[in-house]
Amino acid sequence: MPGAYVQRGERVTLRTVESEDASFVQRAGTNPEIRYPLGNPVMTRATHEERIEDDGDDRFLVCLDGDDADPATDDENVTRIGQVDVVDADYKRPELGYWLVPAVHGEGYGTEAVALALDYVFREYDTPAVGAKAFDFNDASRGLLESLGFETEGRCRKYMFVDGDHRDMIQYGLLREEWHERG
Repeated sequence: MPGAYVQRGERVTLRTVESEDASFVQRAGTNPEIRYPLGNPVMTRATHEERIEDDGDDRFLVCLDGDDADPATDDENVTRIGQVDVVDADYKRPELGYWLVPAVHGEGYGTEAVALALDYVFREYDTPAVGAKAFDFNDASRGLLESLGFETEGRCRKYMFVDGDHRDMIQYGLLREEWHERG
């Protein structure tokens, strides 16, 4: 089950990813509806467990907490619906990555989860900006970033071979002051 909550919004909660969550993360990562838009390779549960334990990045489960959910402990009233990652926050400009299970796409949970992650990053790290990437064909992800104030910073042409084609990757950035101006 997910760990303690890190950040709570109106509808979603970001909770710590625990080693027991590796099977959820792996199953989602093998789903073509998620994996292809992310461009992620298929990984074993053991690889996911190693990443959870050793990589030093901030990884959060996106959860729907029931009314009786305990904010500090694992709880049966918590439903995992996705993940938000903050990569390289202690090394260089943090980079966000995120995904949700297809059953909840289009309901606004992703926008809320990424906004919570941005609040977290700008509170916990002294960084002037946050980055994110989306494939040019991933209109939903690009729309999410743009709705939160991210600006296009560049295009990596034919960046990665995904689902049978070489795909362009769009680089986005959001400055700290831009985020704070949004309120």
